[in-house]
Amino acid sequence: MTETRAEIRLPTNELRDDLPFYMKVLKMRLDMIYPADNPEVAVLSGHGLRLRIEKGAKEAPGTIRILTEDPDSFAEGKRELTAPNGTRIEIDELNPPLVLPATQHAFVVRRLADQAPWVIGRAGMMYRDLVPSRLGGAMIASHIRVPDGKVPDMVHFHKVGFQLIFCIKGWVDVLYEDQGGIRRLHAGDCFIQPPQIRHRVLESGEGIEVIEIGVPADHVTEIDHEMTLPTPDYRPDREWDGQRFVHDIGAKGAFQPFRLPGFVARDTSINANTKGVASVMVAKPDGGETRWTRHDGDILFTFVMSGSMVLEGEGKEPYRLSPGDAFVMPPGMATRYAEPSADLELLEVTLPGNPPTVVV
Repeated sequence: MTETRAEIRLPTNELRDDLPFYMKVLKMRLDMIYPADNPEVAVLSGHGLRLRIEKGAKEAPGTIRILTEDPDSFAEGKRELTAPNGTRIEIDELNPPLVLPATQHAFVVRRLADQAPWVIGRAGMMYRDLVPSRLGGAMIASHIRVPDGKVPDMVHFHKVGFQLIFCIKGWVDVLYEDQGGIRRLHAGDCFIQPPQIRHRVLESGEGIEVIEIGVPADHVTEIDHEMTLPTPDYRPDREWDGQRFVHDIGAKGAFQPFRLPGFVARDTSINANTKGVASVMVAKPDGGETRWTRHDGDILFTFVMSGSMVLEGEGKEPYRLSPGDAFVMPPGMATRYAEPSADLELLEVTLPGNPPTVVV
């Protein structure tokens, strides 16, 4: 097999000034230097990087980011340095803790008829943003379509606090770490993807649409080049950051009294399997009178899957909602789901799970 290497070239005015910095401060290894009598090129390697520092090179000095598990002991704890050749060095944590921004509460209504743009996102999928403000970075809600049913996906994972995939149309096949073979999600089904569980989307049927909820809004997706799915062991009780994988099958669900008068709902078991991080419910009217209520949770997101209703909020004009519409209700605000059609079906996602609700 032919060996191939890649280098990043950096400029210098005086190589002898740079070598002590890169070797002693940045702990890189000198692999090559020439000519011997008056060196003008040095090649160093370290931390997964290979550098060619060359006298008179035309490139800009650039920036090198070094990620380490213990940044306080690297480079005497300095987080930003400048090499003699002008290259900026940033020292950061290899696995920084997940930061959950404080929720910036707002009453949000996003209607499909308003022609919110569809954009091409990861793996060629089409994304429609359901909460443009993202509540200050606290969450992201996306309506996702797969144009041709094929997803050029790789084994990957997300650094999140909570992530839901709910299928509203069609079907999609996914492989998950330690969860056996192919999992097929049909309309009405959902997955809870615990933090950092490895998975890969395989393919989907024509017309596939899903709702994806992620907390926080800005979270990292990493490719795992080592893991092959499916994994050999089936471990249904495994936890990732205290959360279990859930594959809820909607057709098997039973409807029970809901937190809102005039509605019943089926529980997807996500509240129990995330230990209260979130709850995901599918609600529909039971023919009874709807009432004004207030919730005392943090995030309450709702997507209209079928049917219609009028959303009333104190101090707001009423909104007539239909399939594809979504809304967020801030805590403490009185609202009412008026004039629900018999075929109304709502997807409700709350964080934390099962928020206290009072009838006004």
